[in-house]
Amino acid sequence: MFVFRKGYLVVSSFKRYGVALAGVVFHLMIGGVYAWSVFTKPIVRETGWRESSVAFAFSLAIFFLGMSAAFMGQLVEKFGPSTVGTISSIFYGTGIALTGLAIHNRQLWLLYLAYGVIGGLGLGSGYVTPVSTIVRWFPDKRGLATGLAIMGFGFAALLTGPVALRLILTIGLVRTFYALGLFYFTVMIIAAQFIKKPHPHELPTVIAQNAARISLTNQEMTASQAVRTRWFACLWFMFFINITTGIGLVSVASPMAQNMTTMTPATAAVMVGIIGLFNGFGRLAWATLSDYIGRPLTYSLIFVLDVVMLLILIIFKQPFIFALALCLLMSCYGAGFSVIPAYLGDVFSTKELGAIHGYVLTAWAAAGMVGPLLLSWTHQVLHNYYVTLVAFIIIDLLAMIVSLRIQKGFVTHHLTESA
Repeated sequence: MFVFRKGYLVVSSFKRYGVALAGVVFHLMIGGVYAWSVFTKPIVRETGWRESSVAFAFSLAIFFLGMSAAFMGQLVEKFGPSTVGTISSIFYGTGIALTGLAIHNRQLWLLYLAYGVIGGLGLGSGYVTPVSTIVRWFPDKRGLATGLAIMGFGFAALLTGPVALRLILTIGLVRTFYALGLFYFTVMIIAAQFIKKPHPHELPTVIAQNAARISLTNQEMTASQAVRTRWFACLWFMFFINITTGIGLVSVASPMAQNMTTMTPATAAVMVGIIGLFNGFGRLAWATLSDYIGRPLTYSLIFVLDVVMLLILIIFKQPFIFALALCLLMSCYGAGFSVIPAYLGDVFSTKELGAIHGYVLTAWAAAGMVGPLLLSWTHQVLHNYYVTLVAFIIIDLLAMIVSLRIQKGFVTHHLTESA
């Protein structure tokens, strides 16, 4: 009996790490969207389109990612992650392949439909597919689990970029999209079949006992109940501010460093690559830290660090200090993505976490428009970045206050429950 039980525990542990691995692979595929800048100039040369027109396809894809995630999150709860993952593989693979057709036929509207709309729908459904499922498999290590999966999304550009450049040189731009579309579809549809929710008996007993507490609020909420709470509104606002700051800075990191310091274009290009690593590793590091100190305190620390580093960007002109501050800011940007799913699970339980996570991702769609536009507009009008950095400090301070109030609210709630 003991041997059987020991073997059962090994199988259960192996299965949950297998689900996590499948989730990482899945996010590595859809995270290729961050390598769009690699394709921008080749597409411009091939078609004659303006660079801004080509770049808009990426913004459109991110917008549809955020907006579709809310709907797709509900489908994860209703039909299961494998089904939604399969849908994602079809949409994303088709969108990438049709992008090649749009370039071949030189039809800009088809580029927006293929990459922006169809690909964006694939991104939205693919992003929510593994995250909530992995949280359910790792109730004892929610932060670590989501950090691993979402780190895959952050690091994907480092893999896709060099591969895409090699393919463009060997088989041409159009065929590169055809090949990537087929590759993404094949890998994603296989990985999706391994991403399944755990049955109650599939979690080792010790882990199930560690996850006995339903949530920080001691309530198990549905998605429709969760979105009506002040907790959700506060978390949405915090997530929105975090992304607005991060995505705004990453969109102008190179020119801002050259403008505000003595950094050369070559050095700035190296810095951009390094901050990408901090973005990826920050997702895992902060999420893992949150398992030990709790999600409320982690999010508060993220905004504290944001404010301090933004002040350093304004005050210090030395390239090394400026670059270091940007790197830490990018780690906070990545942290927002990896910590929020576990935070939502802590507050509302994992009953309908996929749907709740999908709803909060609408903040990504909004911030993706606000952050870059705010920076580009203020720089165009005022010819400097200082006013926008001050604006970012103000909104991060507001988010920090909200985060501290949430943290205090949970402490008060538990004291009341104990009494």
